[in-house]
This record gives sequence, structure tokens and C-alpha cells, in this order.
Amino acid sequence: MAAEKKELPPFEYPQGYQRIAGVDEVGRGPLVGDVVTAAVILDPNNPIEGLNDSKKLSEKKRLALLPEIKEKALAWSVGRCSPEEIDELNILQATMVAMQRAIAGLSVQPDLALIDGNRVPELPMDGVAVVKGDLRVAEISAASIIAKVVRDQEMEELDKEYPQFGFAKHKGYPTKAHFEAIEQHGVIEQHRKSFKPVKRALGLLD
Repeated sequence: MAAEKKELPPFEYPQGYQRIAGVDEVGRGPLVGDVVTAAVILDPNNPIEGLNDSKKLSEKKRLALLPEIKEKALAWSVGRCSPEEIDELNILQATMVAMQRAIAGLSVQPDLALIDGNRVPELPMDGVAVVKGDLRVAEISAASIIAKVVRDQEMEELDKEYPQFGFAKHKGYPTKAHFEAIEQHGVIEQHRKSFKPVKRALGLLD
């Protein structure tokens, strides 16, 4: 008998906050392109049906939800760090900076930021890390959908420029097809030079 999946406890929102932003990232694992973050403050009087972790939703569903989130949210913003910044800072620090940028870009300043994962970047407001937040917190789900759609579209654009890499399919993640393309065609400017498979292709690994 398969092990029963543990139900995640429902998230209890901290009390006393008026404007709560959810923050999530997409693109920590890929070998190419920006790490993209989004921050969203939802309108409690204008709920959105069907929010879930972006990875659990079909592309069609994400694309359908995106305009609704943008329209109904009190504020939303996208942040990012470039491959150069990722190489300079490391991917964890770059993700934190990209989250700070997403929050700073909100037109309405939140008084609490709920961050997907187990780390909170330095922020000018209170922050709480929520493990599996994209499944438990609507604000984080909305942020994950925006970040995922934005990054996927950027990979599709990059695919038009470099069709030989197949970015539209694997979105820059370290797949067999991506490794083979690097082996065959080398590394492009948008690759993250500090990531091992890219370093190896550049001959920078011992």
C-alpha cells in the first residue's frame, strides 16, 4: 500500500496585518536565464478561484489565471536577478535579492511578506517563511503563477534566438537534451557560468 500523503496543515495567517504580500520564485534550478520572482497583494474582497502552486497547474490554466490575478490583485510586481548577478552572488543570495526587488516594486507597500520556502530576505517589513507556501497561501500561489508564466515566456523568446538548445521545451533546466545541446553548441551568454555543467562545458572545472 502506498504511503499516505501527509496533509499539509492549513496556514494560519498572522493577525494584525492589513496588507499581506505573497512572494515566490521560479528558476533557481535552470542553467540559463534570470531567476524570476513575483510579489502579489490580493484583494480580500475580490477572491480568485483555482489558485494553486503554478507547477500543479497546466500551462493553459496558468495563462487563464494570469490576467485575472493582475486585474483583481491590489498590487503585483516582478523582480529578477540576471545570470551575471547569479554568478556573482550565488543562486540563493540572488533569489533573495530578486525577492527584495519584487516587493520593492509593489505599488502598495505591504506590512507583511509571506515568502515561499524556509528563508526570508532582509525586508523593511515583517516577513514569514512558509514551507510549501505555494500550496497553502493564495498570495504565494498567485506570485508563483506570475513568476512561472513570465519566466517560461522568456525561455520561449530565447528559444527563437537559439532554437538549437530547445529552451521552449526544457525551460533551461538541466535535462539530458540541454546537456547534449551544450556539448554540441557550447555555452551562450545567458548561461549561468557558476553552475557546474556550464563550468564543465567552459573547461573551468578541474
